[in-house]
Amino acid sequence: MNSESSAADRPDVLVVGGGIGGLSTAFALTRRGLRVRVLERAPEFGEVGAGLQIAPNCTRILAEYGLLDEAKRLGVVPESMVMRDALDSTELTRLDLRDLERRYGFPYMVIHRSDLHGIFLRACERAGVELLTDRTVTGYENVTHDDGTTGALVRLEDGGVQEAPLVVAADGLHSVARRQLVGDDVVSSSYVAYRAAVPIEKVRHTGRDGGGVAEKDVTLHVGPGCHFVQYALRGGEMFNQVAVFESPKALAGQEDWGTPDELDAAFEATCDTVRDGIPLMWRDRWWRMFDRDPIETWVHGRIVLLGDAAHPPLQYMAQGAIMAIEDGWVLSEHYGRMAEAAGDGGTPDWDGALAAYEAVRVEHCRRVQTTARSWGELWHLGGEDRVRRNEVLLARDTYDYSFTDWVYGPTALTPDEEPEMFTPIPVTSRD
Repeated sequence: MNSESSAADRPDVLVVGGGIGGLSTAFALTRRGLRVRVLERAPEFGEVGAGLQIAPNCTRILAEYGLLDEAKRLGVVPESMVMRDALDSTELTRLDLRDLERRYGFPYMVIHRSDLHGIFLRACERAGVELLTDRTVTGYENVTHDDGTTGALVRLEDGGVQEAPLVVAADGLHSVARRQLVGDDVVSSSYVAYRAAVPIEKVRHTGRDGGGVAEKDVTLHVGPGCHFVQYALRGGEMFNQVAVFESPKALAGQEDWGTPDELDAAFEATCDTVRDGIPLMWRDRWWRMFDRDPIETWVHGRIVLLGDAAHPPLQYMAQGAIMAIEDGWVLSEHYGRMAEAAGDGGTPDWDGALAAYEAVRVEHCRRVQTTARSWGELWHLGGEDRVRRNEVLLARDTYDYSFTDWVYGPTALTPDEEPEMFTPIPVTSRD
């Protein structure tokens, strides 16, 4: 065993994975007085990608952590979220994000993924989290010592072993812990995402017949088998675009799917704003869209799944990173309650905290995962189903929050705090 595993040097919590979920959880637990060590497999901490949308259920937590002002400085607080038809650009529905902030008490924001990651990285450094890179975890085990104490250990690729009373597996969609403890596989949607974050000057005179893009809005164009998202980033200096489409090659079972030729073909029939944006997309990389089926068990002894390791969603609800941040907050809240019950000098009940975490988060995240799948189907309808969908959306009142109250409100700590789901409106004959 290497020196990092010695009893004197042993942390209270090992977090595997240094992404947004891992770092936010490490910070949350450190605020409770725990000694936390993060193991990241990459040579340095960082995130790839472009923009993230952060709803009030997340900005509420950022505010509690004292990080919201920094996020606002680095991000953008848009005025509206607008859904349009990708073929003819008709406005279908919108959310007034200023009114939404009044309703939920916290803003809806957009921010570069690397900026949000950097916020949590700096917070962890200030809080004294031990941050280790080049640590590739290959296996997990629960352990019981001769004195009756329990914990878990991880085995590293270099032969090292590290142990703690709790191990948090925040190792992402392709989680080693998920493979070992659950054994299921990822589910392909056959959709692929292209992204681009470019200087705002590159897009100011594109779209809407040269009238420029909507810099103060989050705009979503939905079309048959495709959609296109646009919003400003970094104080309005950059513009983020995401182009998503269903890959014919994926549907045909081909291995080389989601290629740039498919991107161009998927958006040929779309409106000017969308077609003007497609040439700006990064073409040297693309993101195939996978999720996993929901599972009921996230806690395995003293090993707990968190974030995408537990509940990787499709991106349609923009809640993936948010759910991971919520996970860490809920886990830390329940640990705090157990520590308070134990009193000074007592031993907090980790098993009770883990059970309480699992009891509330499994159902909430199941709802988000399944709703995200349904949302994707709704966005990508064609033919008569598209016409019916548009009619339903056009009839929606801008200030109807029945579809957002269940997810944008305060994060539940117990099952009885979880809000009721919305009532779906039938759109197609299949519904």
